[in-house]
Amino acid sequence: MTLKIQDIYKLYELSDLKVSTDTRKIETGSLFFALKGGNFNGNLFAEKALESGAKYAIVDEKHIEDERLILVDDVLKCLQDLANHHRRVLGTRLLGIGGSNGKTTSKELIVSVLSTELYTHFTQGNLNNHIGVPLTLLQLRAHHEIAVVELGANKTGDIMELCLIAEPDMGIITNIGKEHLEGFGGIEGVAKAESELFDYVLKNNGYAFVNMDDKWLANMGKRLLEKSSYSMQMDGISEVHTVPSIVFHYKGEEISSVLMGEHNFQNIAATIAVAQYLNISLPNIKKGIEAYVPSNNRSQLIHTEKGNTVLLDAYNANPSSVEMALRTFEKMEGEKIALLGDMFELGIYEAQEHQAIAELCKNSPINQCFLVGLAFDQTQVESANVQTFKHKEEALIAIRQKGYKRVNVLIKGSRGMKMEDFLKEF
Repeated sequence: MTLKIQDIYKLYELSDLKVSTDTRKIETGSLFFALKGGNFNGNLFAEKALESGAKYAIVDEKHIEDERLILVDDVLKCLQDLANHHRRVLGTRLLGIGGSNGKTTSKELIVSVLSTELYTHFTQGNLNNHIGVPLTLLQLRAHHEIAVVELGANKTGDIMELCLIAEPDMGIITNIGKEHLEGFGGIEGVAKAESELFDYVLKNNGYAFVNMDDKWLANMGKRLLEKSSYSMQMDGISEVHTVPSIVFHYKGEEISSVLMGEHNFQNIAATIAVAQYLNISLPNIKKGIEAYVPSNNRSQLIHTEKGNTVLLDAYNANPSSVEMALRTFEKMEGEKIALLGDMFELGIYEAQEHQAIAELCKNSPINQCFLVGLAFDQTQVESANVQTFKHKEEALIAIRQKGYKRVNVLIKGSRGMKMEDFLKEF
């Protein structure tokens, strides 16, 4: 007999609304979901989950007999359906955030502002995929007044799948850039995939926030009925400075941020648009923006003991985000050193996109650019201010020999490059 989702929900309630998917991190009394992956089968660990304190285990294969094992057709689908059911039971207002770059920064800024007045639930870390979004929703509680949920995508259809689980009332797409080109097949594919959030909001009488500084989004926004637009020139904003850090006036109030660059000001403008719509007061908008300090290798401005100023933005990278970072970095005063690591998941676009970044460096006022990785090592650029290194170790030695002091440094690359390893050299 196949259990209905309402029956699974009763087990979830009996498990004190606690869910586990990793036997190494079992919460006592939780409901364990035996997920499968390319290299693992959670069904094989269901017994261990129960021994470690799980109250029940949801499986789609039975390897032992135990009344605490709940057999379903598909564990992942069950997890997603349970999350959707829980979201509907609570009926919490939900903002979905998509986009190529800046999703996490926008999410954290928005949460910083909304939390000044509302009990706010939000995506932790990078739990923004077909597993992470359900887990985020299952952490929702009755006292939460709003949820801010990040929606990630690697291919067309991913965003719509997540929307059908999370059912956002509101949607924001930060921008359209050259992300995951291997899966999307070009920037047109990126735009089509990200637009699925606006498609969902439009079809379900939701509300959208449209970045008018992005030509793709400005065009998408034309068909939306219920929306707020935002931009660098939005009403109430004036005297915007983005380097060395963002300072601007909003409705006569000066607001400052530790973030820098026009791309981060777009994230701030998005935050203001959401806050306005949700009637957050001006003092709390200011308070929330100024309180936000980035972490986890994202847009971190670090002043080192050697007197260097490091812009550490090494959590991830794609051609669009690297170009934005370089454009911002160029505006800093003083000697400038850029360390760029390979950009992953570009597929057939890998060679041309790395070459384009190398050319950008060549024609940049940045004093020295170190390009690191197998892809950057294949680029052809003859310039005194550009050096390529096949391996990180070679670049580390070269930089160590320079002994840089009192310079500005940009560190950026895809997650797999772990470019934060260079921080200790400055």
